[in-house]
Amino acid sequence: MSTEKTLIQRLNAADADFPAALQKLVAWEGVSDAAVNQTVQNIIADVRRRGDAAVIEYTNKFDRTEFTDMSAMTLERADLEAAWGRLSTTLQQALEIAVARVREFHQRQCQTDWQYTDASGTVLGQRVTPVDRVGVYVPGGSAPLASSVVMTAVTAKVAGVPEVIMAHPTPDGDMQDFVLAAAYLSGVDRVITMGGAQAIAALAYGTETIPGVDKIVGPGNIYVATAKRYVFGQVGIDMIAGPSEILVVCDGKTDPDWIAMDLFSQAEHDPDAQAILVSPDADFLDQVAASIDRQLPTLERAAIARQSLTERGALILVRDLEQAMDVVNQVAPEHLELSVEDPEQYLPRIRHAGAIFLGRYTSEALGDYVAGPNHVLPTSGTARFSSPLGVYDFQKKTSIIQCTADSASELGRAAGPLARGEQLTAHARSAELRIKD
Repeated sequence: MSTEKTLIQRLNAADADFPAALQKLVAWEGVSDAAVNQTVQNIIADVRRRGDAAVIEYTNKFDRTEFTDMSAMTLERADLEAAWGRLSTTLQQALEIAVARVREFHQRQCQTDWQYTDASGTVLGQRVTPVDRVGVYVPGGSAPLASSVVMTAVTAKVAGVPEVIMAHPTPDGDMQDFVLAAAYLSGVDRVITMGGAQAIAALAYGTETIPGVDKIVGPGNIYVATAKRYVFGQVGIDMIAGPSEILVVCDGKTDPDWIAMDLFSQAEHDPDAQAILVSPDADFLDQVAASIDRQLPTLERAAIARQSLTERGALILVRDLEQAMDVVNQVAPEHLELSVEDPEQYLPRIRHAGAIFLGRYTSEALGDYVAGPNHVLPTSGTARFSSPLGVYDFQKKTSIIQCTADSASELGRAAGPLARGEQLTAHARSAELRIKD
């Protein structure tokens, strides 16, 4: 077992340069370099021009497959059901729990149509309707992200989306039953074994056999994120996600082994992932650092977690928990654990966080899988202005207006002058023609 120490950064909020150091720590440049941008643009243009042929060509090139037509890359409900049947009873039961809890939580987000009649007699209201078709991107490779399928597809189906198409690359032709079974249970209608920028382009613009979607959601690498940025406007997207993050605030009274493992839970995702611990107890920070070194070699993805903690992790000493809340709001973390006594008292202080996990027993990992709220969360400080993925992301709102002869006349007397003030004569006359003498 390795005895190598993890050189996780230490910061002290009392230092004069702390604000600058914190800003440098959490800074993330999510913009692709020129080479990635050009590659993605070329792939999108090629898929738009050659359709299925381009998708097949790029899939075979990047995923080392030998597909000859799209039918071989397309899995229908029967194929997904077969994968479900091959899954172990243990995994079936766990997926059933996750899907049920995610569905129940998101059903509470559903909005309904409403309308009212105002004093003029005009009927005003709002209709809520789902988008017609959603594309869900689920990465392939070493970590079969079945949980991402559940979080995206179940939420779309709760919103009432009629058709969910999943793009899921299968490098070397490796089909992950776990992911496909999750797709079956989550209500995915079709899986296409494609990935990368070519998958995003195919979903956005459609091909001979792949229908264009209205919105694309789900995580992916830098090529996927860049492609989502380019196709935004043609379709909606959930977000341009950065690396996963966790910030833990602890009063020093939680088992340091628990806290170390909570930090690992994000650090093992990606070398660029970020795990930060904030505490007013310097001795506790030392205990957690020692626990990190002791437990890290036991992880299957120890090398990834070590790089993440060394390059982007931090242990931050603060004056007290009140100052810790200031740090939280500056970071605006994707995941926030309040591992403190009476965590509810600090909720009014927190303005920016994707998801908040209250108390010593609420690990972030539970939120990733079975708690119920969505684990697709704003990263890289975007919790300052955005929200977790939800039913509202898969629905549109349409305004309803119905005037009577009397209300059209009344409203026209105000609309006419406003339109003329903007020098839009036809607008004014359109409203004024309905004014009663």
